[in-house]
Amino acid sequence: MTGSDTGPGSGKPKPGSENPGQNRPERVRVTAPRSKATVAPDSFRLSREVAEHSAVGDVFVRSLIRSQLRLALVVAGGFLLILLGVPVLMGLFPVLEDVSVLTIPVSWLILGALIYPVMCLCAWLYIRSATRNEARYRDLVGEQ
Repeated sequence: MTGSDTGPGSGKPKPGSENPGQNRPERVRVTAPRSKATVAPDSFRLSREVAEHSAVGDVFVRSLIRSQLRLALVVAGGFLLILLGVPVLMGLFPVLEDVSVLTIPVSWLILGALIYPVMCLCAWLYIRSATRNEARYRDLVGEQ
């Protein structure tokens, strides 16, 4: 030990001082901080399995990816069926080629104007269904 362990800050009186009790610092009690945070129970959380890339987590992630892929293929297939159905309809009913509205052929109106609302409807259905798939996945995994 060095000579710096004695003095006013060390709690020990200096050698030769007349009144040793006056130089002692006041005692302070040190305790752990009180926290209002509750301790989470040790419940099994699937989100931990997903984050750790375990076999169980991989199954859930693959399931989500498969459902999203299936949804994308169904929506894209339906849209392509409608889009390709217009020329087939025109081929089956050639009378429609001669029909025009304000000097614009009906086939052009269908392909040029009416296809956009159908495309927006397909996009809206896809987003709604994809959001529902992800919400089901979050509920299954237990995330909030």
